Amino acid sequence: MAVQPIRLFGDPVLRKPALEVVDFDRELHKLVADLTDTMVEAPGAGLAAPQIGVGLRVFTWHVDGELGHLVNPRLELSEEEQHGLEGCLSIPDLSFECTRALSVVARGFDMHGEPVTVHGSDLLARAIQHETDHLDGVLFVDRLDQAARKAAMREIREAEWFGLERPTVKVSPHATRGFGL
Repeated sequence: MAVQPIRLFGDPVLRKPALEVVDFDRELHKLVADLTDTMVEAPGAGLAAPQIGVGLRVFTWHVDGELGHLVNPRLELSEEEQHGLEGCLSIPDLSFECTRALSVVARGFDMHGEPVTVHGSDLLARAIQHETDHLDGVLFVDRLDQAARKAAMREIREAEWFGLERPTVKVSPHATRGFGL
């Protein structure tokens, strides 16, 4: 479909919890296509709808050659943890050590409204947790310990992109303006 501008740290849409999808329609199919095209072009391991300015609970992933998407995800996390570098397309060119669950079972729907269950570990588990956080208005820097978060915020404030003008929000022609009821 189309590559969309990615919202950067500081944009309020990244801090607002996304709404559940209720209409599995053509508009949702276009959103999934736009998310996929934008993620692949960036390139990234995942991209959530709020990162392109859409406040709906939808994300895509591209891990180990597998492309996928999930609508209205619910996660079950393992107790075993993994520690590793994590970055974000909304916080370009920066990465920090972040702790996540080692594996995840994600339940939700595909763009056609069919139930989907995804079992992921390692990088896929990290990507699913990271993107689901975006749907809750949480950024990975929020999950860092105090010292790492302080260093991350310093690097963000010093980044060339910090404070750049944000893209204009397009209003959906859909009766609910792209949001669920």
